[in-house]
Amino acid sequence: MIVDVHAHTPTHRDAVPENEKKVYPSWRTDRPVTTTNSWSDYDEAMADADVSIVFNIAVDDPEPMTGLPYPPERTNDATAEFVAAAPSRRIGFLSVNPLWDNVFAETERARDLGLVGVKLGPNYQDFDPLCEQALAFYGYCEREGLPILFHQGASPMRHAPLRYTYPLVTDEVALRFPELRIVMAHMGHPWGTETVVTIRKHPHVYADVSSIYLRPWVCYQSLLAAVEWGCTSKLLLGSDFPIANTGEAIAGLRRVNDILEGTKLPRIPEEAIDGIVHADALGALGLSVEGES
Repeated sequence: MIVDVHAHTPTHRDAVPENEKKVYPSWRTDRPVTTTNSWSDYDEAMADADVSIVFNIAVDDPEPMTGLPYPPERTNDATAEFVAAAPSRRIGFLSVNPLWDNVFAETERARDLGLVGVKLGPNYQDFDPLCEQALAFYGYCEREGLPILFHQGASPMRHAPLRYTYPLVTDEVALRFPELRIVMAHMGHPWGTETVVTIRKHPHVYADVSSIYLRPWVCYQSLLAAVEWGCTSKLLLGSDFPIANTGEAIAGLRRVNDILEGTKLPRIPEEAIDGIVHADALGALGLSVEGES
């Protein structure tokens, strides 16, 4: 089974007119991202995945980051509605801000809607990931068996503090909550080595490879660190839709050694790439899809 663990909920049920397509010029180095961000776009992008994990980030001012057409309080409803349309192929994660007064009530409401994990972006949501409220929320997630996927590493958004997404912050979280299942997004780019040494030491901490294949040297360095530290089995496939699609993610990983032509630098083994593409992400995170025995 191929599981894409990192995709964002499409913002439009139907395709929008050509002149209303969203363009994200800063998210890729090879080309601007242009998309209707529609349900049909998503289905096309996920064609190479059997199952995808989908979410958005509940931010107080969504327009600068994502251009979401709904307020943050609708984030979880939009994801739940999208997942309900194809429950055998989609798994939904909720998003809340631990600083909200109603964070636990909203989490319970979102779980009642069928969402089974959590997406947090402390840099985008402007909360210290080690603050008292955040720690209380992680404790709840650990007790309730809710995996958390953290945005980790760089962002082109000027207002988003990098210190909130440094991978060694996640080490601090995992030390306090050893049974909490965590995914560190983007292998913490560009801090791949820091991410690798974190996932290596914590049994329930993983990293996804979303977007690293868009930067060949970062991709190579990050995967080589995982090979050298013996933890490629802790890496999960992710596309970062609408930034890319599952097929692009797989192809990008398989091209990781191309930049080494004519050098004596060590290669990333093909079996390591295969292991990422076919990783048992659902087992790692304690999840299942509708109809799975």
